[in-house]
Amino acid sequence: MRSWAMPLCFDLDGTLGHFSSGFVLLREALGDLWGAPPSAEDLGRCSGSTDWEIVDELHRMRFGRGLDEPGYEAYQTACVARFRAVFAPGGREAVAYVGILAALHRLAERHAVWVVSGNAPDLLAFKADALGIDPAIPRLGSLPRHDRADLLKRALRDCPGPHLYVGDRPHDLAAAQAAGLPFLGVGPAVPGNHTSLSPDAAPEQVIASVTGQMRT
Repeated sequence: MRSWAMPLCFDLDGTLGHFSSGFVLLREALGDLWGAPPSAEDLGRCSGSTDWEIVDELHRMRFGRGLDEPGYEAYQTACVARFRAVFAPGGREAVAYVGILAALHRLAERHAVWVVSGNAPDLLAFKADALGIDPAIPRLGSLPRHDRADLLKRALRDCPGPHLYVGDRPHDLAAAQAAGLPFLGVGPAVPGNHTSLSPDAAPEQVIASVTGQMRT
């Protein structure tokens, strides 16, 4: 039986595993919709970290106006189709961080655990399934007019603390800080004084680090 006293949120890409060439596929999906893909330089100018924010910024660059919900749905459909084709059986394979995934599932047996990601919801569902994440663990992907901190607050609404966000990039740390959450890093990409884990950390090490963060 789960105890809901310690809600935790995990990012997906780079935290629980990774899917190579994700931004290439994003650009190709938009090329299918817009006639030509946005350039890597345009993508690099985007300041947001979620699919909604990034595609909205690229849409403004291309068309001079913001993205609407039908446009976002069209992007999501095209992007999922790209990922399904590339990561089909016999094709490219996702890389799962086995120890961190095992810890996620063990933590979810006793605590409220969410996967909160910048991926569009249907793309998040595809990636979570590809990594073998239990469907019972709730997932929250990028929503229109929400940044990553908004998503974290939405996932943790009405949940008593303490809380925690586990991520792998500076934007994950920034979102945790904006949402008032402690942060646990995965990999070397996030500088700071927070605790960090290797992507190949053992489940016991992940659980000990999570528990330690919650007690500070």
